[in-house]
This record gives sequence, structure tokens and C-alpha cells, in this order.
Amino acid sequence: MKLAWLLWLATVLPQHDADRTCLASMVYLEARSETQLGQAAVAEVAMRRLDDGRWGDNICEVVTARLQFAISTTNKNYMLRNPVAWNKAWQVADHALQMWDLPADKRHFVVPDADHFVAEEHASPTWGKGTPLAVIGAHSFYRVN
Repeated sequence: MKLAWLLWLATVLPQHDADRTCLASMVYLEARSETQLGQAAVAEVAMRRLDDGRWGDNICEVVTARLQFAISTTNKNYMLRNPVAWNKAWQVADHALQMWDLPADKRHFVVPDADHFVAEEHASPTWGKGTPLAVIGAHSFYRVN
């Protein structure tokens, strides 16, 4: 699947399906080689940003916000070629959306309070200072805002 096709598809789907498509695409691009727990933590950061409201009014806006996640910096002609990883990301996205449908006090959090993450092997952002809230696989999770 081409990333551009997935992003176009998200513009014509009902919002819930669009959000799942966008979230799965982001999880795939950011964490396809991570465990399910690591992928869930990455998805959780996007969901927390949705709650915050500064990055967008729906998941597609949040994950495509300029320079925030790989989905906004990856060439739109990029081909998602790993169907096993895509299916895993799709399930993780579905679970995250279901979790966020629950009242906040009923949600199970993987990385409570984290609103940023970084794979420090690939980047070292200026906000990534201090001790991370958690490290899961290659990703470190932080509370920045």
C-alpha cells in the first residue's frame, strides 16, 4: 500500500475509520518493529495529544501535524510493504481507539502522562532532556507539555 493512498482514503472514510487508518499508519511508520506494548505506547501518545487539543481535532490531524510524527515527514510515495506489521498496527490502533472511548478513569495506560516519544537511535530532539517516563524497545517516552 502506498502512504498517499492511505491518507487519501482517510479523507473519504467516516471519522472513526479514518482515525483508525491514520493511527495505524503512524504506528506502522514509527514502531512496526516494536512489540505490541511498544506500539500501544506510541499510539497512546497520539491519543493523549488528541485529548490535549493543540495538535488537532481528530487523530488524522494529530498524527499528520507538521513535523510531529513520521507520517508527516515520510515521502507520500512510500510503500507499506509488510502486511504482517500492517495488521499488527491496525489491531493496535483499534485497541487504542476502543480504550479512548472509555471514561478516563477506566483506561489502562502503558505510558501514563507521556505526550512525546523518540527513537533516540534516529533523532535527538531538544525537548528530550532528563529522564524519560519510560523506555520501551527503541522508544523513550517523555512528558513535555
